[in-house]
Amino acid sequence: MKLISWNVNGLRACLKKGFMESFKGLDADVFCLQETKMQPEQAILELPGYKQYWHSAEKKGYSGTAIFSRLEPLSVTYGLGIEEHDHEGRVIAMELNDVYVVTVYTPNSQRGLERLNYRMTWEDAFLAYLKELDQKKPVIVCGDLNVAHQEIDLKNPKTNHHNAGFTDEERAKFSALLAAGFKDTFRALHPDKIGIYTGWSYLRKARETNAGWRIDYFVVSERLMERVQDATIHNEIYGSDHCPVGLVVT
Repeated sequence: MKLISWNVNGLRACLKKGFMESFKGLDADVFCLQETKMQPEQAILELPGYKQYWHSAEKKGYSGTAIFSRLEPLSVTYGLGIEEHDHEGRVIAMELNDVYVVTVYTPNSQRGLERLNYRMTWEDAFLAYLKELDQKKPVIVCGDLNVAHQEIDLKNPKTNHHNAGFTDEERAKFSALLAAGFKDTFRALHPDKIGIYTGWSYLRKARETNAGWRIDYFVVSERLMERVQDATIHNEIYGSDHCPVGLVVT
């Protein structure tokens, strides 16, 4: 099974920047999106062989997730089932025969860390949700988790310390996720690889100079790692300020 995850930072904009070409070329069984910034009726996507599952934010042009799947799910659920957290279209869980696939767009703590307190509440709720799923069957979590876990995961760790995405608090929550029995697949397979990022600012030619962050992940239940064949970062693909990331499991 091949899975792809991509923060498209506005699917309607990405459609004008080669999304369909990339989608076809990546040829995934399950294709997960974050930051779709649209309602399903705002664009017609013809994806033969794929079923489409959308979770859009109530606020137009904001946040949102989607899953396009060639595999027939047993069930699909939207949100965490917690009213406080389910207005922004941030989570879809698709149950397959032997795994759950969860796509997530984690809230950004924002400039000045205005939303850090909410982010901490969200993190606790999301981890509890994953642990509940994991008791039933293994979990594959993918998406923009809006955190670079270690200094190796961003170009400029010192100047970004205490900025959104690299605060001690956010990094500790990612550590808690791993401590709860999950694995960062890319780092597990490539423990020392540097200079490989998934997101870049549109400012200061960040992508041209590769001043990036690795904030898009595939995280899996530890017991699934023996089935992980590959974890990829497709930084050759443009169309968004993030690039797609991939996972292959048997």
